[in-house]
Amino acid sequence: MKSFPIGGVHPSENKLSRERAIEVFALPDTVTVFLSQHIGAPAVAKVAKGDKVLTGQVIAEAGGFVSSNIHSPISGTVASVDLAVNGSGLRQPAITIKREGDNWAEGIDLSKDVVRECKLDPKQIIAKIQAAGIVGMGGATFPTHVKLSVPPGKKAEFLIINGVECEPYLTSDHRVMLERGEELLVGVTILAKALGVTKSYVGIENNKPDAIAHLRKLAASFAGVEIVPLRVKYPQGGEKQLIAAVTGRQVPSGGLPIDVGAVVQNASTALAVYEAVQKNKPLIERVVTVTGKKVKTPSNFLVRIGTPIDKLIEAVGGMPADARKVINGGPMMGRAMVNLSAPVTKGTSGILIMSGEEAERREATQCIKCAKCVDACPMGLEPFLISKLSRKQIWDRLEEEHVTDCIECGCCQFTCPAAMPLLDYIRLGKAKVMGMIRARAAAQKK
Repeated sequence: MKSFPIGGVHPSENKLSRERAIEVFALPDTVTVFLSQHIGAPAVAKVAKGDKVLTGQVIAEAGGFVSSNIHSPISGTVASVDLAVNGSGLRQPAITIKREGDNWAEGIDLSKDVVRECKLDPKQIIAKIQAAGIVGMGGATFPTHVKLSVPPGKKAEFLIINGVECEPYLTSDHRVMLERGEELLVGVTILAKALGVTKSYVGIENNKPDAIAHLRKLAASFAGVEIVPLRVKYPQGGEKQLIAAVTGRQVPSGGLPIDVGAVVQNASTALAVYEAVQKNKPLIERVVTVTGKKVKTPSNFLVRIGTPIDKLIEAVGGMPADARKVINGGPMMGRAMVNLSAPVTKGTSGILIMSGEEAERREATQCIKCAKCVDACPMGLEPFLISKLSRKQIWDRLEEEHVTDCIECGCCQFTCPAAMPLLDYIRLGKAKVMGMIRARAAAQKK
């Protein structure tokens, strides 16, 4: 069974909601739509307070090439264009809309009919994806049209679809593969056509045998699409780890997937691409897993972007009595929330409610030099060293130790017997070093 060769860990899977079919979540009375819910420049608002908007209408335009359009997830009246508080407690620009029905913009096909044939050429496909505001839906939220625009001098050889969903608890991609498999595979063929490649792989860990069997059956009628079962190991969903697992190719330090001929897209992104290209439907909703060991009914919801997260928690039975922490995402890479009225964004794959001891960090002690963090690192780094360099603010040496290669997977912190906050310091140092690199690049342009 295939897997990536370096590091990795095996946290408990806890896929509590795997059997729960996707439920269409009730439309909220009010939505808050952030202008920056993607990697890159924030979108620029194109509506003002008092404007009437339709579902699917552009309300903010991309602020540059590496940016993304934003569309209204409901129809109604713009209540404000102002700062709103996100899940981390920070204020950022947002558009708030009060719902008045659910009237859709003209030209969006809401039928359930599957349209398999795509008559557009690659440039037209990429333009449609860009117009629809599609971003990576596995959590990274990188604008999809940018990934599909292969730089001069590079060539895409194959497409890899990430159906791994290796984060514990999360099951949204699993359910999408089971329930929307045909549309997803049409999306795969559209992405392949945009890239000019003839071979596509869909990587799925073998803890999802139903998804593997279902997509294999469907893929028989899609030329050039291969379903690849993978051995369960976290973080197999990382781009570089997935490429290594599926193809055996290693992305070099500081390199990108395209350097080895690969382009990786998330399974839910492939579905969104299908809807954008074949149905003219922009990215205004997504499947979100709401789960936790003490949650009454862990579920998978199809949710409009901008829906308050506390409404999702109410829908699964409310907050458990001993809840200690709410995570936006999974337990390994997700971020703790301080504001539960914050909205769902394009990158919200799951909401995890942690209770009791599970939510508490053990008190950190001294490093015992066991090197478990080194063994676990899927990027071949020395987590204790780069964490220490960050803590001591030795930024130049930190850059030399390739801190920017860190994928922030949390394997080091997960495996540390001393409970040291390795990832916290590494994230801090990585952000600092990346800022230094950007500043150097800007200075060289002057």
